[in-house]
Amino acid sequence: MSVVTVTQINKYIGFLLKGDRNLNNVMIRGEICDCVNHSLSGHCYFTLRDETGSIKAVMFSSDVKRLNFVLENGMSVVVTGRIGVFERDGVYRIYVKDIIADGIGKHITALERLKRKLSAEGLFSTEHKRKIPEMPKKVGVVTSLDGAAVRDIISVISRRCPMCEIYAVNTVVQGENAPDSVCMGIDRAESAGCDVIIIGRGGGSHEDLSAFDTEKVARAVYNCKVPVISAVGHETDFTITDLVADVRTPTPSVAGEIAVPSMQTLYERISVLEKRSRNAFERYTDRLENQLDSKITEIDLLSPLKTLVRGYSLTCKDGKSVKSSEEVTEGERVEIRFGKGGAEAEIISRW
Repeated sequence: MSVVTVTQINKYIGFLLKGDRNLNNVMIRGEICDCVNHSLSGHCYFTLRDETGSIKAVMFSSDVKRLNFVLENGMSVVVTGRIGVFERDGVYRIYVKDIIADGIGKHITALERLKRKLSAEGLFSTEHKRKIPEMPKKVGVVTSLDGAAVRDIISVISRRCPMCEIYAVNTVVQGENAPDSVCMGIDRAESAGCDVIIIGRGGGSHEDLSAFDTEKVARAVYNCKVPVISAVGHETDFTITDLVADVRTPTPSVAGEIAVPSMQTLYERISVLEKRSRNAFERYTDRLENQLDSKITEIDLLSPLKTLVRGYSLTCKDGKSVKSSEEVTEGERVEIRFGKGGAEAEIISRW
């Protein structure tokens, strides 16, 4: 028996595997785990497992690019590829050429397909997003009235803006009837004259939140004539409704904070504006008083009284100043005003 090296035996096993037609094009069903996507190479490495066994797998970047969904841990899939040996480590694995979603994977694939469809139609476009009104008079809340979400929303809105009316619509948020119920709730809130609508529910599994991943709810949100705030699940949950809504919030409580202003904050803002207005008015009146003083000084300098103080006098006849000797005749009486006091005189002669 001859002695071989590790490299030689690995190459030999690889040669045997390549010669087995059954292993050159094999389909394997399993669950993805330990999934790693390399950002530089674009290759994807993962383990495919079932209840009792596992096999290493790799999918090269050229094949990864052809997938219409993102590989994630926990997905049930059917992979197609060939079995080979990574000679350096002596580890056999499947070199994957294609992957088909199976079970939950089918749901993810369908979800990605719907996202691409709605995105192409512009439902996620930022140009469609509307601003939340600064001072809404009526806020619609479309959710289950038995859940914790509605209590959180009502508590926050009541504390921040007590005068705001809350219009709560009891809605089925889970199960087969949930999409239709949510759509009807949105329509009711809009018809009731709400200025902004909050839709959502508390946290749950992907299946629990599935109503908010439907095309029907997405279009209802998009076609709503008033701004819609999405408050579905917890911070880590993300649904199609979040992408269509005008604002996405991580929790129902945050939705309540965004929907209405804080009256305390408004009072503080009014106080600041009042102080600014008062200061501006005082500066304006000071400027006018300074201008008035300047005008008074100018008028005072032009006053004939200033001239009289320097030794000149003013002659008046019948209350009018006399500018020429031709305006008086001999024997007439005139008034003479000095810088201080005055006198009455008679015209003896003129020239």
